[in-house]
Amino acid sequence: MGDSITEGTIVDLPVAVGDFVNTDDVVVVLETDKVSVDVRAPFGGALTELLGEVDDVVEVGSPLFRIDTSADAPEAPAGGPGPSEVSSEIEEAKPSDAPEAAAAADAPAKPPPSPSPSQPPKEEAKPAPPKKAAATPAGPSPPSTQVTLGSRQERRTKMSRMRQRVAARLKDAQNTAAMLTTFQECDMGALMELRNRHKDKFFEKHGVKLGFMSAFVIAATAALQEIPAVNAYIDDKTQEIVYRDYVDVSIAVASPTGLVVPVLRNTETMSFADVERNIAHYANKAKEGTLSLDDMAGGTFTVSNGGVFGSLMGTPIINPPQSAILGMHATKNRPVVNEKGEIVARPMMYLALTYDHRLIDGREGVTFLKSIADKISDPTKLLLEL
Repeated sequence: MGDSITEGTIVDLPVAVGDFVNTDDVVVVLETDKVSVDVRAPFGGALTELLGEVDDVVEVGSPLFRIDTSADAPEAPAGGPGPSEVSSEIEEAKPSDAPEAAAAADAPAKPPPSPSPSQPPKEEAKPAPPKKAAATPAGPSPPSTQVTLGSRQERRTKMSRMRQRVAARLKDAQNTAAMLTTFQECDMGALMELRNRHKDKFFEKHGVKLGFMSAFVIAATAALQEIPAVNAYIDDKTQEIVYRDYVDVSIAVASPTGLVVPVLRNTETMSFADVERNIAHYANKAKEGTLSLDDMAGGTFTVSNGGVFGSLMGTPIINPPQSAILGMHATKNRPVVNEKGEIVARPMMYLALTYDHRLIDGREGVTFLKSIADKISDPTKLLLEL
């Protein structure tokens, strides 16, 4: 489970006691603070006991189920039952008076008896007429004050362990770090043109689509090496600043159970294709719910792309123990003044950098974000390492 995980919650029991399970069949699904974990049968056999129920909290190392390995797998029937077997099953299933009921159903229905000439036919009973309401004094009726409202129902859903953990970590970040956010805008035109010109050849050669995230990861990695304090963190226990000579970028990815942050490790050694390939790999694992704890452990800096959901501007929250996070937003055409003093429409994006002001000064934070914006506005700087 990892050193930081001590317990989990049972969220699903796909099999029941008495079922036969094969090796690697999922027996219990646990939800931890970070991911959901499938606990599989280490060998085949009959499930004799489940040592927990849904919503039970179990500690790491505790037994979850017992399997009888001496039990034989059930044999699948060679074919369906024969006609005689089907008829016998049907006969056994009939109640005792079924023959009499069947005979009565087959007999022709008797006509109802005709009334005697001396006796008039009986009239069907008619319902009594409703009583008239008491007379009300004449005059205009008072206006109705009743208002028809829509549904006002409420429903409660238990918070998952992941959502509880996310809430606790974000609140801890607010309580611990002196968070400050600075903004910058960057012109996306050159990067968009570069992508449109080479995306087909890029896909043919590398087998992965060329997106904007790879450029931002590469630009952020270069800026982190330029400003080492943004890639460092404060060890509160020892009151020391820990500087790193490597860059591990956490990428915020949406999953069915919540926001997860898999880590791209050693991005200082990665190419555009390496970044895009790893992002696609983690995105697929997040959708399938197969991200492991190792995939999300660590990280020295986070890039969050809220622009894919239409966000124009926002202030991201630091992911402890990291010291900074970059927020990308939607690209919108806006009027800007170019170098010639002309007002032109350009595809612009707002960037936001939230950083821990205890460690990173304003000069370093602004310089770091401006470096990223300059590299995105002129992608050739990434190739020339400017």
